[in-house]
Amino acid sequence: MLIDQLKSRIRGFVYLIICICLVKTFVMYKWANGTFYTDAYYIRRSEEALRANQLLSRRYMLSNVKLSTNSYVKHDTIGPTQLGRFQRENATLLMLVRNEELAGALRAMRSLEDRFNKNYHYDWIFLNDVPFEDIFIETTSAMASGITKYAVVPSSDWSTPNWIDQDLYARQREYMTKIKVLHGESESYRNMCRFYSGFFFRQEVLDNYDYYFRVEPDVEYFCDFSYDPFKIMKEQNKKYGFVISLHEYEDTIPTLWEAVDEYIQEDEGYDIDMENNIFDFIIQEDSISSAKVFDSNSDYNLCHFWTNFEIADLNFFRSDKYLRFFNYLDSKGGFYYERWGDAPIHTIAASLFLRPDEVIHFEQIGYKHSPYFACPSAYSYRLNQRCLCDYAGTGNIHLEAISCLQEWWKWGGGKTFMSNY
Repeated sequence: MLIDQLKSRIRGFVYLIICICLVKTFVMYKWANGTFYTDAYYIRRSEEALRANQLLSRRYMLSNVKLSTNSYVKHDTIGPTQLGRFQRENATLLMLVRNEELAGALRAMRSLEDRFNKNYHYDWIFLNDVPFEDIFIETTSAMASGITKYAVVPSSDWSTPNWIDQDLYARQREYMTKIKVLHGESESYRNMCRFYSGFFFRQEVLDNYDYYFRVEPDVEYFCDFSYDPFKIMKEQNKKYGFVISLHEYEDTIPTLWEAVDEYIQEDEGYDIDMENNIFDFIIQEDSISSAKVFDSNSDYNLCHFWTNFEIADLNFFRSDKYLRFFNYLDSKGGFYYERWGDAPIHTIAASLFLRPDEVIHFEQIGYKHSPYFACPSAYSYRLNQRCLCDYAGTGNIHLEAISCLQEWWKWGGGKTFMSNY
């Protein structure tokens, strides 16, 4: 019996050795064929990807060739950021915001600080129609890398003018609500549009600044800024800068163009230089673009700069010709009886009073204001500036039929190269 037990144990040991050999053979086979994944395998793959990306980045940084056929950015002017060597312009970041929008304000600030202002420390100015709460001031001051200033908009700059017919105003709001006009029911939205059209630049807190960068709660900036847009504005004598241009909803401005046309006729060339301005941008249709999304009942093609992103020379808005233009339109009551927005007002003013070389499209700034975004077209730029946007993704305004970028290229300032700036 003892001999039988010994034989049984020997057989068991032999079977164990055979199983170990088979498992080892299987593992070696899988490893040789690259299908048996271990931590070491994934580490090796990560190191290979890292080396490949470093080689790719070096090639883009050192190459002078244009790497994207659908871009008008010349890569050779884009270089790594040099910290600590920046000189600020006389400019500020501006946000009109309510206390209850604090979370969105902080998100927008964090995005712009991380992508741009951490290197420049430009001032932040916050405007509200009521006093800011302590928590708003404390948290936004902590988020900002520059000085923060807070101001209350005077009621005279925010309230409905006393010459507006309140009965007609109420009927018009009710009608616009019925036909589903965007913000057609809102009184505060109308106050905001009128404020941004004719009063924001008159606020005392802005008196000592030459340029401003408009920021809104909950917006996002996708890419590191490779330059200071304020410096571009000053050195190149730019008066107005935009990222997105698209068509306006005509049901918000049914009689705006009629008022503009009257103003043009009365001006008789005093302020308006039709030979050198960019008037064609707002009256011409681009024949090569997609079919018209919005039919216009006037000569105005409805193109406008989306003013939730706006970098501008404040002295343009402070000029007598702009003030005359605004006061004329304001007297028509369209901000209240209809729902005129500040975007078409700013755009039409720029088209009447500025030359093409005084307006700049900041194509290199990645930006999102829901539901649309703008993403730099140059793949090399998106890599170098660490952009977090998908150029081909849904919501890229430049790929949408409602975009006016084609009109701008053809009738406005055209395409420009980064080397020009």
